[in-house]
Amino acid sequence: MKEFPLPVVAIGPGSQPEDEALQYMPLPSAMMTFALPVIDEADPALMAAACAVVERLRDEMQATPLDSATIPTVELQDMDTEVVRLLNQTMGEGEVSIAVRGSGQYRIQETVFASVWRVHEFATDGRLIGDTIMACAIPPMVAQWAQDGVSLDCKIPEKDAGLMNAPAVLTEIVGKAKAYKAGDGAHVINLTLLPMSPEDLECLTQTLGVGAVTILSRGYGNCRITSTKLPNVWWVQYFNSMDTLILNTIEVSEVPEVALASSEDYEDSIDRLGEWLQVMQAPESVD
Repeated sequence: MKEFPLPVVAIGPGSQPEDEALQYMPLPSAMMTFALPVIDEADPALMAAACAVVERLRDEMQATPLDSATIPTVELQDMDTEVVRLLNQTMGEGEVSIAVRGSGQYRIQETVFASVWRVHEFATDGRLIGDTIMACAIPPMVAQWAQDGVSLDCKIPEKDAGLMNAPAVLTEIVGKAKAYKAGDGAHVINLTLLPMSPEDLECLTQTLGVGAVTILSRGYGNCRITSTKLPNVWWVQYFNSMDTLILNTIEVSEVPEVALASSEDYEDSIDRLGEWLQVMQAPESVD
């Protein structure tokens, strides 16, 4: 995760109470820290099966750089439910939670190992149809489904009573979105440092709309990232521990960098998986 050290004041969408659809992933007040697993007594056969999954993942990560086209993956859907329960217990929940809704429905949770993700796919009737462990900067379906239903057909409003900078900001956003190509650097518009009226912010909210992906990160401060109805355009909003908006930005990128695990995260998780594996294989040696 990337730190954003700029001190700012609260303004804009999110600074007032909201009735959001994704309340099942609340924003926490503290940063997660790594800790050794607390393991209940488990059947030796189940423990051996869980260890085999962790060891396979660790070995694939060692053989596969983070920027590789191949992603280390372990499918859990058809695995013994008790083994999956044990993996859930030992791998825990990390800093980033992701919901994808629309044509594809996913719940994605980073584990305590940064860059290692649990990916749950659901049918339209709510049935779990996919359960995967994946090691990568961010699961690829996030960028894929962020493009679901997007369009560059954006009507920019005329300057009207109460509107100050929204038309100009929208013109800039649409221009950058049209020009964006895979691999381009992010273009960030910091709304917090611009003179924006309530009407401006409401105009941006209504014009950009809400896309299929919501990312909640609890790394260095709480961060809510939401895709919009424009391709590669995201709201990125930072909150303090009181859930008050302190930084409000719009970013043009494939996925905002703050949501991505880094190469350092990936390498560190390989080491920690090895340590964790030792604990799982010899729990009696842990005080």
